[in-house]
Amino acid sequence: MNPARESVAFAAARAGEWPLTWGQRLMWRADSLMGESRSFLNCPWVLPVYGRRDLGAVLDALRVLIERHDSLRATFADTPDGPRQRVAATGELEVSLAAPEPGERALAAAGRVAADLGRIPFDHAAGPPLRCAVVLAGGRPRALALAFSHLAVDYQALSLLAAEWKALLRGESLPPPAWQPADQVELERSAAFQARSARSIAYWRPVLEEVPLEVFDHAPGEPEDPRFIEVGMESVALARAATELAGRWAVSTTSVLLAACATVLGAVSGRDRAVMQLVHSNRRDPRTRELVATVGQDALFVLDLGAGTFAGTCLAAHRNALTAYRNACYDPGAMRAMREEVGRRRGREPDLDAFFNDRRGSGGWPGLPAADSPTRTYVRDAWPGVRFKAFFTLGTALDTGELSLIADTAYLGRETARAMLLAVEDLLVRSLDEDVPMAGAVRVPRPAGERGALVP
Repeated sequence: MNPARESVAFAAARAGEWPLTWGQRLMWRADSLMGESRSFLNCPWVLPVYGRRDLGAVLDALRVLIERHDSLRATFADTPDGPRQRVAATGELEVSLAAPEPGERALAAAGRVAADLGRIPFDHAAGPPLRCAVVLAGGRPRALALAFSHLAVDYQALSLLAAEWKALLRGESLPPPAWQPADQVELERSAAFQARSARSIAYWRPVLEEVPLEVFDHAPGEPEDPRFIEVGMESVALARAATELAGRWAVSTTSVLLAACATVLGAVSGRDRAVMQLVHSNRRDPRTRELVATVGQDALFVLDLGAGTFAGTCLAAHRNALTAYRNACYDPGAMRAMREEVGRRRGREPDLDAFFNDRRGSGGWPGLPAADSPTRTYVRDAWPGVRFKAFFTLGTALDTGELSLIADTAYLGRETARAMLLAVEDLLVRSLDEDVPMAGAVRVPRPAGERGALVP
């Protein structure tokens, strides 16, 4: 046997074949559209090894997770009846063994390995939707480095797996999962969920009928190479300010960051109304809260930006986000038909390529240091196939505010994207000491002057 690899054999009680959940159908379509950037949809994840566990115990806990959750034993393929998931009862998962580099801590090594595993697209028809490596240091396993396909999990599911992992390493016995993807598929076929879908589509329709056809009011210019980039920022000041403002205004830190990102996007795009898609976990139904699968869908968020103060805008963002979340549960086929109908009437579908995604599980930053550290910005990745014009993401770091922006450089050059992230930080920090008026709230140069004609 290769000494750098182990194999985890699993044998579960259930196997079968089912359609995809609504959330999985969204991911399936995204996967088909992204081409060489399909790895954007992968979910790197790190699970620390708690206590002095040997390799056998760690691999056994991993086996239990795979056996418990159908989504971790699934393959996905197109069929004449549409995409289907096929859940195997038995199989093996290859697990790599890795070690930290000199001077590298084990958890940092696990993060690096998980990122490497996540850069490889999954062949969903050929194998399981996860990859794994165990990071060993001092002769003991210290962390699990994983990459999951987004077809199998969302970030809420990853938080559930993290809690189960911790319990398994403590030696606890877990009750069987009460809800699996097949159960979710049947629920979404029910009359109640079909009615929810109809209500959601009815909420989206009037927005799509009047929203500008373009995110930006300026035409695209010459893109940079690569065209689609991700600019990141790590800012303790951002996290600290968002936490204090959320407490002061009795809203979530997600709402504070969403309002700030929407304000900055509106200023740069030349729009006095932000229209963004929010990545939403869709777990309002109690049965879905313990489900390891993808049920999340996009919510349609609308926020007027023209008047008042940033405090008022945050309160409106909180209310409007809740409305958007309530209307983010829909049959993707029915939604696609409505969007195409609106597109035929308007000449083409409105461009909704502005997104916001909060990947945090807790909604806070429990590991913030006592003192601020310098803010850091960087260009992290290039994504040739993502085709997003602007995609804000709040990362999962616990000790700093991790905010990134995927940008189409034909509309937002890397320096503009960097300035937008810093403008979000600046807006929140200023709001700690003053009631910032929306007029002039954002200090980012507009790119329209150098980009050419305005677009209605």
